[in-house]
Amino acid sequence: MNRFLFVIADFLSRPPGFYVLIAAMIACTAMVPFGLTNVITYALSVAAIVITGVVLIQGYRDTAAIHAKLDEIIVGLKETRNNVVGLEHAEPEEIRAHLARLELEAAVADQEAEHEGVTPAAAKRNKMRQRSRNLGSRS
Repeated sequence: MNRFLFVIADFLSRPPGFYVLIAAMIACTAMVPFGLTNVITYALSVAAIVITGVVLIQGYRDTAAIHAKLDEIIVGLKETRNNVVGLEHAEPEEIRAHLARLELEAAVADQEAEHEGVTPAAAKRNKMRQRSRNLGSRS
């Protein structure tokens, strides 16, 4: 069933699928003079639900792909902390707490850089180089 839904969502999210929906809505509108108002209302309601489903499915796919790509980058870079991989599966409170820690860490790093008279970006590069050296000396 999932495969079927993904195929339908993929079709409807592209121009030909959108044209099919537009044609269906025009056909429903053309039936109004024939007294089929209930049928038209039902058809347009179903179309709205289908479009909503398409948006949700495509959003899910896009988000999952983005998370997979970001996780690949995180794991591939030796300077990063791997504890953020899979964070999207955590409870919202846990995500907020982790984000608050990261923001605090970034603010502290910016203050340290200001104190040292270095731009924040240069300070981060220096910190990453230092971490890299530390990791290299441990092996």
